[in-house]
Amino acid sequence: MLTIRLVVVDRTRNAFLKEGEEFYIKRIKRYARLEWIEVKPEGKKAISSPEDAMVSEGKAIARKLVPRQYVISLDREGRALDSIEFARLIERLSMHQSGICFIIGGALGISREVLERSNERISLSRMTLTHEMARMVLLEQLYRAFTILNNEKYHK
Repeated sequence: MLTIRLVVVDRTRNAFLKEGEEFYIKRIKRYARLEWIEVKPEGKKAISSPEDAMVSEGKAIARKLVPRQYVISLDREGRALDSIEFARLIERLSMHQSGICFIIGGALGISREVLERSNERISLSRMTLTHEMARMVLLEQLYRAFTILNNEKYHK
């Protein structure tokens, strides 16, 4: 069974988004092992600049990466995919990789070092999404991808 690791900065604070995450995580677990890893955000008082905070968060993210996993960072400047293209990416990677790791940065984004370590960058939307909303969109699209690959009715 494919392992999907989601490394995210901070916890989900909005109750309705937390409920939605749990909903999709439960559904995805029918198709893949899902690991949800939260990295502590840098406190505003502890860091001298936003760039320093991103670098510090990036180091914490890097410590959570597993060798041989394919790393995909969610980045607004990444490659845009439709749902079927995303499903085909998951299918291709599941045949050739031990696992897939998705990275969702915090409010400041993802450090340059983590982006450079990534095998690929994808964009969920040309619109700006909160990091919490990006988690929900990614989970929904992962579930949709598995239903596409299994010829189930969810995707229309």
